Amino acid sequence: MKFLLFLTAAALTAAPPIVIQNATVLTVTKGSFKGSVVIQDGKIKEVGEKVMIPPGAQIIDASGQYLMPGIIDAHSHIAADSINEGSVSVSSMVGIEDVLDPEAISIYRALAGGVTTVNVLHGSANAIGGKCQVIKTRWGKDREGILFEGAKPGIKFALGENPKRQGMSSGTRAGGGQQYLRYPGTRMGVEDVIRQAFNDAKIYQAEWKSFNERKGRGENPIPPKRDLKLDALVEVLEGKRLVHAHCYRADEILMLLRVADEFGFKIKTLQHVLEGYKVAKEIKEHGAGASTFSDWWAYKVEAFDAIPYNAAIMVKKGVLVSLNSDSGELMRRLNTEAGKTMKYGGLTETEALSLITINPAKQLDLDNRIGSIEPGKDADLVIYDKHPLSSFAKVQKVLIDGSVYFERDRDITDRQLREQRKKQLLEKEKQNQPQQKKNAAPGRRPA
Repeated sequence: MKFLLFLTAAALTAAPPIVIQNATVLTVTKGSFKGSVVIQDGKIKEVGEKVMIPPGAQIIDASGQYLMPGIIDAHSHIAADSINEGSVSVSSMVGIEDVLDPEAISIYRALAGGVTTVNVLHGSANAIGGKCQVIKTRWGKDREGILFEGAKPGIKFALGENPKRQGMSSGTRAGGGQQYLRYPGTRMGVEDVIRQAFNDAKIYQAEWKSFNERKGRGENPIPPKRDLKLDALVEVLEGKRLVHAHCYRADEILMLLRVADEFGFKIKTLQHVLEGYKVAKEIKEHGAGASTFSDWWAYKVEAFDAIPYNAAIMVKKGVLVSLNSDSGELMRRLNTEAGKTMKYGGLTETEALSLITINPAKQLDLDNRIGSIEPGKDADLVIYDKHPLSSFAKVQKVLIDGSVYFERDRDITDRQLREQRKKQLLEKEKQNQPQQKKNAAPGRRPA
């Protein structure tokens, strides 16, 4: 009887199914058609030109509109401040997950641009940086609520100017005195730091393997000293943590691929990878993905050989490519960034959409959950009023796990209410100022 009552209560509190009807459905992996998508318990249940509408379903009429998977940004720094632990060359013991700010307005702005999943990375001041965190843009949730549960952990590497500039002399410190430099100060030194770190990780891994084997034989050995920095690198060696490597130049890309091959691990994604078109064959042979910009160029000396055909060339060479923002501003229009690859490189609509959906999902090992509109996947969906690759397209609704987190009409209506509330608070503050001055101690400024 208690079990039956529990089932009844659960049924009453469960969210009703949602049916999005009459949309042009861009599945990305299974073609496009005009039809419907059924959502139940946060998952996509059915997709087709005609579907069975569950009893009590909420209907969203998307006539004349376009439905696509939620956009995935494979490289961002939103919801995190002070992202560079630049005091050391290897900072794999620190993690972005510990400093996420769920109230960062950049989350809402990303959501309003159709972005539902974000890979939040450590900065690029270190040859081996901190641990990454994948989030969903569930605006209004707390820190635990925005985490992408079950996402495979990652780590940030960096090559070139960013990690080596910490070791380049620029004269004396402010206020005089000798400036203390941090190794490395050259591109060769960056390679050495990565190589030495994995030498240490191999030794550390062997120590723990020996300890566990002896313990398994019934012995009582003293465990090795725990090293959080090396723990993360051992996870890389064992394929349990994904490497996302900031890079620009072709020579350094090849260097990192050789080091990874030497130590027996894979680079999951080369980030930025603006000279990837020069070494696309080698990137594909290693099995690395490439997450690049559409047409950023010349913003630093390493970027002078960037071309807007980079993404398309790598796609045609068989590399798994995505487009990322690395910007809280640019991520609001990754859809039009993808559209540029049709002009610069001649990609098809589906190939262009793949750059911001299924491809980054694969790069994060999350393509079984997100990245396309297929039964069984998370109901992370975006409705546009026009084709999403059009510069005139505007996001109308965004659903994450089957719940509506953004609605354009509601947002516009709420703006007036927020403005009224702001005026009320400012007026209240103005009225309180005379009382605050009156209560202040003589000769002291108000606190």
